[in-house]
Amino acid sequence: MTQLIFINLPVTDLNRSIAFYEGVGATKNPAFSDDTAACMVVSDVIHVMLLTHDKWRGFTDRQIPDAHVSAQMLVCLSRDSREAVDAITAKAGEAGGAIDPNPPQDYGFMYGRSYADPDGHIWETMWMDPAAIAAGPEAFAANELAPAGA
Repeated sequence: MTQLIFINLPVTDLNRSIAFYEGVGATKNPAFSDDTAACMVVSDVIHVMLLTHDKWRGFTDRQIPDAHVSAQMLVCLSRDSREAVDAITAKAGEAGGAIDPNPPQDYGFMYGRSYADPDGHIWETMWMDPAAIAAGPEAFAANELAPAGA
């Protein structure tokens, strides 16, 4: 069986969050959604579970941090091109998210940007040149693939 990834996020307004994630291309799986949670399918293996704060508290008694001022983790998803990184970032802005809460990163062989959903959860998107991937970490360590401007 293929291993699936479920990213659970506490949200303050479930309907607003559903609209945001649909705006960046996710689809809602009604079989795992109700008025306290929504399963947003990002890919065949990646699902984002949007949970109301009350629902979230059923899983942990830890405090829900304000993601607008603190970050517990950053999730990074790959894209097929630099243009695709820019496109998903633009969609996030159009859907009500914040564009580039972290500075864009351009190393020539790797390019990344970020956006935050309405609750402040940061998503990074990145593209890496397939030649850089094929060359492996040894090529970068030997400065064969140096960051742009280095």
